[in-house]
Amino acid sequence: MPTIVVEVMPKAELLDPQGKAVAGALRRLGKTEFTGVRVGKRFELTVDGPADAALLADVRELADSVLSNSVIEDVTDVYVLEVAAGETH
Repeated sequence: MPTIVVEVMPKAELLDPQGKAVAGALRRLGKTEFTGVRVGKRFELTVDGPADAALLADVRELADSVLSNSVIEDVTDVYVLEVAAGETH
């Protein structure tokens, strides 16, 4: 069964309070090599049958209308997760 992944991130021009909190925690841990952190969301949609172009187009529409808030977030990627042979997901 294919899994379709949708990745959503806060719009670049908006403040990301979660990312700011994580960046602060990293600095407190002495991890000063990281200059910024952005926190997003990842959705995994498992489907019966093939993940063809029509299904991916439907998922892109759902990502824009249901899985993300277009005022504050961007859908950054929609793709089929490739699972290596013998690996389960």
